[in-house]
This record gives sequence, C-alpha cells and structure tokens, in this order.
Amino acid sequence: MDSPLIFTVLTLVTGVAYPLVVTGIGKTLFPAEAAGSLIQRDGKLVGSALIGQNFSDPGHFWGRPSATGPNAYNAAASSGSNQGPLNPALVEAVKGRVEALRAADPGNTLPVPVELVTASASGLDPHISPAAAQFQVQRVAKARNVDAAKVMALVAEHTQRPILGILGEPVVHVLRLNLALDAHSGHGAPN
Repeated sequence: MDSPLIFTVLTLVTGVAYPLVVTGIGKTLFPAEAAGSLIQRDGKLVGSALIGQNFSDPGHFWGRPSATGPNAYNAAASSGSNQGPLNPALVEAVKGRVEALRAADPGNTLPVPVELVTASASGLDPHISPAAAQFQVQRVAKARNVDAAKVMALVAEHTQRPILGILGEPVVHVLRLNLALDAHSGHGAPN
C-alpha cells in the first residue's frame, strides 16, 4: 500500500468510523450521560449534573467558587487557577470569600469549610461536602423562613455516600439540593 492510501484508510477508520461507533454505543447504553447528564424541572432545562452553577441568593445553597472567567461555571473555559497556597492573590481571594460568607450569615460561628472559599481543579465542581452544606443551613432556613431542622433533613437526604462505602468522600450535589429545597418550599426552579 502506498502512503496516501494508508493515510486515507486510517483517517476514515480513526477519524470517522471509530468516533461514530463509540458515540452510538454511548447513546445506546448511557443515553442520559451521552446527552450531558442534563437536569430538567417541569420541562425546563435547569442545568447539568456534571457542572456547578452560580447560586448567590441567600435562600439557596452555594457551591464552590468557580475558577472559570469571566463567567462562572463556563465549561468552555474550564481550568484551575494555578495559584499556590502562598500566592498573595489566592490569599486575598480566600479572605474576601470568607468575609462574604460571614457577612451573609453574621451569626454563624462555625469554621468556614475550605471548599466554600477555594475553587476545584476544574473550576466546575457541582458538589460540596456535607460540612459545607451544614455550614449554610441556618442562612438558607432564615432566608426562606423555614425550620432549620427541615433544611438539615434535606441536606442529609441529598448526601451521596461513598461508592461501596469506601471509594470517595460523602458529597452533596448543590443543584439537586436546591431543586429539592425549592420543591419543598413551593418556589420555582433556581436561576
């Protein structure tokens, strides 16, 4: 076989046939995941299970800060901040985030969980720890005029346990928790 023919055959196999076969298998075996793990509420697209969202009102739980810019949680701009713990810009950003959390809930004396003031490696993480959710319970309950015990029960209900009890850490999916909170409080889908 001559080089142009080999190039053409390999291009068709690896650049056309293989991607089509893999995509077809993915859409057949994992249709929701292949479509982006989209979450809908009342026929309206509200987000993806794979990408965090920017919640800033006091009546919703807040996720990790996003490292994407200029728009938060922009999957097309996913990257880390690449700032180390001694970087003055990161220290100032964390300090400002702690102050904002304290200002949003002045009576909260709990230690601020680290993931509420630092971005994840991708800048898109949709999860927080149960401690980060519990840190926000009083603020959310007060903003919604709901009993804090009911909000805490929703946090417990939406805490995902480690796979097989040992793989990973417990996490709370912020969008799903906020959707459940809205459903229980009679609010519409979060923005």
